[in-house]
Amino acid sequence: MSTLKGACIIGQSGGPTSVINASAYGAIKTALENENITAVYGACNGIKGVLEDRLIDMSKEDKEELALMRTTPSSALGSCRYKLKDPDVDDTDYKRILEIFKKYDVRYFFYNGGNDSMDTCNKISKFMLKNGYECRVMGIPKTIDNDLAGTDHCPGYASAAKYIATSLMEIYHDARVYDTGMITVVEIMGRNAGWLTAAAALAVAKGNGPDLIYCPENDFDLEAEMEKIEKIYKANGKCIIAVSEGIKDKNGKYISEYGNDLTNAKDGFGHAQLGGLASYLAGVIKERTGAKVRGVELSLLQRCAAHCASLTDINESFLAGKSAVEYATSGVTDKMVGFERSYDANGKYVCNIKLFDLTLVANTEKKIPADWFNATKDGLNEKFIQYALPLIQGETDMVKEDGLPRFVHLKKILAK
Repeated sequence: MSTLKGACIIGQSGGPTSVINASAYGAIKTALENENITAVYGACNGIKGVLEDRLIDMSKEDKEELALMRTTPSSALGSCRYKLKDPDVDDTDYKRILEIFKKYDVRYFFYNGGNDSMDTCNKISKFMLKNGYECRVMGIPKTIDNDLAGTDHCPGYASAAKYIATSLMEIYHDARVYDTGMITVVEIMGRNAGWLTAAAALAVAKGNGPDLIYCPENDFDLEAEMEKIEKIYKANGKCIIAVSEGIKDKNGKYISEYGNDLTNAKDGFGHAQLGGLASYLAGVIKERTGAKVRGVELSLLQRCAAHCASLTDINESFLAGKSAVEYATSGVTDKMVGFERSYDANGKYVCNIKLFDLTLVANTEKKIPADWFNATKDGLNEKFIQYALPLIQGETDMVKEDGLPRFVHLKKILAK
């Protein structure tokens, strides 16, 4: 394929993670150093920044400051939840994107996000191809939900999993301070896939984890599970439950809907805004048992706890962004950079880059394999432990000042 010279745009979308900036930095640094890329722009608030012509000139940023993106949580360029319509129904946004691409001679587009972001990538790639505009489009994955199809795991998941497992181990000890009984319900993110909640099993493997783990892959029978909780509490005087916000009953109704109406709480992609499950279950359990019950919602801490990030996750996230630029400038387009797992001769985990078609990845969810759960579907087995444990290795090397993290401060000079 012939050499393609032109500018690039890098955007971030969807819910942030503690390492999404590491991916963005991998792409930005590599693009700034590539002779085929004439200018590097960061899109303010994802695709909305493209549509609104709000692009940051990344060459105006200090190199030392940019490097701090590697250990800064959240989305330094700004994020969005904006769903592009089907171009066959309404191509207004696509025409505007093409207009902006032509204005800045953009020939490379890198979008860093989850399922819906890969859908955006896919739609833009197909529109540019259909309209004869040569532009190489690459998806850079991120999602703490770990539910992108194809890839072995997603950048951001390992750090969130490490935080969850660590928090459950800490809660385990706190819940055993007093000689009085207590039941603790810990609500963990995860709408349809339970990868995050499953991370609580890592705490179990270390002997300091929850008694019960509930993921959305399995139906949740409130009455049957209440009997288990009561039995454990009566036997031990303590019970810790890790539960995904997205657990449903056999009819597909979210358990959190038992106490709240979620029908009017939707995001830009039509997903129900979940939450309040721990509080609801705590109320039900207290009424049933009379015990002291605490409901704990980890909430945003799961995705912004950079202080507890996995060094493996940071390095792999940077590699994903770097690889996207390298593949695109070598002629590849319409792909998502993903991970493939292997092991060396000594049995040590190795992460390899593998490319996936955007059409395959877009809006497809990967769930926990059924045989990774225990027989009673209230915990995980050794297969999950072997999968997750290598991903959480290593400690963050973030810079600190006066005992506190030093995060990136971008100047964000707009391109003209």
